Amino acid sequence: MTSLLRDPETRGRTAFKARGGSLFAASPSGHAPGSQNGFTLLELMISITLIGIIVLVIAGATRLGFRSVDTGEKKIESLERIRTSLGIIDCQIQSQVPLTYTEDDGSRKYYFQGSRDSMQFSTNYSYSSAARGYIIASYRVAPDERGNQVLYVSENSIGIENKTEAKLFDTFNEIYFEYFYKDPTAEKGEWVDQWTDETTIPEKVKIHLVSGAKDFSMIIPMRAKGSLTVMPSASSVPGVPVVRQPGTRQSIQRSTQ
Repeated sequence: MTSLLRDPETRGRTAFKARGGSLFAASPSGHAPGSQNGFTLLELMISITLIGIIVLVIAGATRLGFRSVDTGEKKIESLERIRTSLGIIDCQIQSQVPLTYTEDDGSRKYYFQGSRDSMQFSTNYSYSSAARGYIIASYRVAPDERGNQVLYVSENSIGIENKTEAKLFDTFNEIYFEYFYKDPTAEKGEWVDQWTDETTIPEKVKIHLVSGAKDFSMIIPMRAKGSLTVMPSASSVPGVPVVRQPGTRQSIQRSTQ
């Protein structure tokens, strides 16, 4: 130790260190020799992680935006279909005509038939251009593979068996009909889900569209009314073509209003 301190070179280095100097000369860039410019491995990993998170956030927001647009378009399409279907039902029921036909035994009956899951009546409104004149409109409810109920409408001209059918609703859990019945001797009427009176037609029809706990109902009045009175057969009127209903003996007749 004493010999080292006596060496002039060693004493110079020791004194230089004591004054805060360095044994190495500074590099031209201002950094000590052996140091490197740039990112460390930890900084690089943090940067890559942040970039990945940003990309995931942007991709998720874009996907959510496209999904929202697609859902909105489907909802608008569904609402438009419901609006159009309700318009068809309303027009056909309000354009109902109380036509009757004569059975082989001479009895006259209305075309109108009504139950909880089906309805039939004569009308002069067609949802398509396939049928002309007075037509028979038939509604029926049937289940689908998803567990929902589907409402179909079919129509055919009187005396022609060829039918056209269309789907109206397919997004509701339950669909059913009710009919307003009022006894002539009663002060108030009631809603029934089965129409059994063959001599009259209901004053109003109610359609129920049930989705979950929500029950959307629409009441449609039947504006044309009639009674089963004896009318001259169409065959007795010169120049009037006779239209016969399959399975009946006489021509179609219209009730008095």
